[in-house]
This record gives sequence, structure tokens and C-alpha cells, in this order.
Amino acid sequence: MNESPHVLVSREIRIPCGDAWLYGDLTLPADALGVVLFVHGGGSGRHSARNRQVARRLQQAGVATLLFDLLTAQEEQIDFHTREHRLDMALLTRRIQDATLWAREQPDLAPLPMGYFGANTGSAAAIIAAARLGKQIGALVLRGPRPDLAGPVALAAIAAPTLLIVGSADARLMDLNAQALAHFTCEKRLSVVQEASHHFEERGAMDQVADLAASWFGAHLAPLEGHPRQAPAVARAAQENP
Repeated sequence: MNESPHVLVSREIRIPCGDAWLYGDLTLPADALGVVLFVHGGGSGRHSARNRQVARRLQQAGVATLLFDLLTAQEEQIDFHTREHRLDMALLTRRIQDATLWAREQPDLAPLPMGYFGANTGSAAAIIAAARLGKQIGALVLRGPRPDLAGPVALAAIAAPTLLIVGSADARLMDLNAQALAHFTCEKRLSVVQEASHHFEERGAMDQVADLAASWFGAHLAPLEGHPRQAPAVARAAQENP
């Protein structure tokens, strides 16, 4: 992947999702190699410091990034007290698909290969969306993922090369993700960040996550098959027929 400096253009965007609007931040390097949508975990949003650190690393490598809120402000307030939305996989997956469709309909994003970066519980929704959208998603990176929340059927249906990143100090997730590898039929890899815990708060841990993500997306994001302007119709068909 090209590591030279890139001119970045950033803008706040709104994504229509049924009766709701989701807010996001789109950063587009000149001559972007692809675009990655970030799917955060429960209790987090587009301002997640960890996801933004990864996003900056991808931008430096020439990859466009879209960080967006999976929940509206009102839903976030409710979830803060009840936690009822953060594990609602049907809702979160639908929101990811809506965001993917929106991106595919933007003239500056439509020609670009697309990937997902999922974190924690949000990774399960990213897995399900990637399974439904098939080859529309070119690569998948999951930090501290919960593949058990997605289920073996979704894992087996993923076409995109998938990288799982876990910390060596998180024994439970190490075990869950090791078991999940057996269900993937796509190219897959489990990378372990030594001495890192669940939230990768240790010194240098997130730097390693960011480097792993940049390397994976750089190696696996490939141009869409066929004419890129056909992508919105394909994405819509996948959304209407999950």
C-alpha cells in the first residue's frame, strides 16, 4: 500500500435509515484506494478515539473512511440506561446495510472497493451485513470481535477476506475467535496483539491494530467486478432480499 502523504477532504454527512437519519464523518483522500465503513461497539459512536486512530492510519495509506453513528441521539440516550439497542443485531445490521447503500450511491465513493472495520459487539453486525452483501464487501477487519453474536451461518456465508484481531490477555475472546475460524470459508486470519486486553488500552496496542488493518485492507481491497455504477442496484437487491 502507498504510504506517501495524501490530501484529505472531510465532510459531515447524513445517512437516511427509514424514518431516522444517521450522522457520520467521511474523509476522502485524493485518488483513494477504497473506502472503509466503521462499525463501533455498544456504548460507542463515530467519535470513538480507538476507531479514529485506526481511521487516521487508513487515511494516511490512501483509504477513505466513513465513521457514523449506528444509533440516533434519542436511541443512544435510551441505550445508555437500558442497553437495549447495542445488541439488537437486526437493527444494527439494517443500519449498516443502509449506510452501505448510501455510500454506493455517492459519485465519489461508488467506484471504490469497500470494506468494513468492526469493533467489539459491532463486529457481529458487520459480519451479518457482509454475509448478506457478499462480494459487495471486499475486505473485513474485526477488532476484539464477538463472532458468537453473529452465528456460524453468517460466518460461513462471508465472501470477503476477514482479519480477526484479539489481545493475548483476553482469554475469552481468544477462545471464541479461535473457534470461529473453523466456520469461515473465506480467506481468514487471526492476529494476536501480545499483552493487549479487551479494549487494547495498553501502550502501543492500538498502533498495532491500526497497522494490521491498513495492511489487510491494502492487500485485499480490489476493484468491484463489472461496472462500478451497477453497484447501487446490486446493494439494494441484497438489502431487499437478506
